[in-house]
Amino acid sequence: MSPRNKTIIVNESEKEELSKDILSKGKNFIENSVIHGDCLQVIKELPDRFVDLLIVDPPYNLNKIYSSSSFKKMSATEYQNWLEIWISLIPRVLKTDASIYICCDWSCSPMIYNVASKYFCVINRITWEREKGRGALKNWKNCSEDIWYFSNGDNPKFNLDSVKLKRRVIAPYRENGVPKDWQDTAEGKFRFTSPSNLWTDLTVPFWSMPENTEHPTQKPEKLIAKLVLASSDEGNMVFDPFLGSGTTAVVAKKLGRRFLGVEVEWEYCLISQKRINMASDNKRIQGYENGVFLERNTVQLRPSKPSVNESKKLEGILL
Repeated sequence: MSPRNKTIIVNESEKEELSKDILSKGKNFIENSVIHGDCLQVIKELPDRFVDLLIVDPPYNLNKIYSSSSFKKMSATEYQNWLEIWISLIPRVLKTDASIYICCDWSCSPMIYNVASKYFCVINRITWEREKGRGALKNWKNCSEDIWYFSNGDNPKFNLDSVKLKRRVIAPYRENGVPKDWQDTAEGKFRFTSPSNLWTDLTVPFWSMPENTEHPTQKPEKLIAKLVLASSDEGNMVFDPFLGSGTTAVVAKKLGRRFLGVEVEWEYCLISQKRINMASDNKRIQGYENGVFLERNTVQLRPSKPSVNESKKLEGILL
């Protein structure tokens, strides 16, 4: 195995200590915790109106192996019925005007909309580029996913300034010799732009990234950070009923939010708890520096102005 492999694993010697912090039921839960259990049961035990932000990455309607269990593809009707079972449990635990984000792929995106729109206000649909994807001989390569954005009320929180993107200016425009809507810095020419619902600045975790785990559908911390920063404030409660490898909880901790996650797979609970513990010492989120979201493949900012040759290289990077 390459020494550059940073994939997070749980060793046998760690399991006993990590397991002490994992809860086994939702009743009288301790915040900032992972609950081991089936979310369909746990949600019923949770208190009313305690969630400020819900982030959900449920199993997509695909054949997928998760540690000791598997999810089998259903018919569209069966999958929509399965969505109805757990989505119908969610409104009770949400605060008024709480925000809801539900991840999905193109095939189950319409079903997410059909079910969740019965319970929540539809705000938007985000599409993000996965960067990876399996090629097909007679079809377009699938390398995007959706995130449906809902609200539990008419006035959802949205912190625009917290999620602006720092974008390199390719064709800088000046007005009376002064940069217009951009900054001329020692690191280059940049502007801060409002985020759209099309995200092309994300990298799916892989073996050399410090956040990577062996979970088959892990989301990037940077992606979850956008949702957390946009739709919650410090101290708010973030809830994830399909916690997986723990990304939502980890990002919430790094950004000063309270959190609760539910995960049915014990191995993923252990990984989640390990990552949560690691976040106490390392709060860095790759691609998010000094309160700013960087474009994909942007080099780390330099203390001095780059040379002419370096500037040309930077301009040539696909951002």
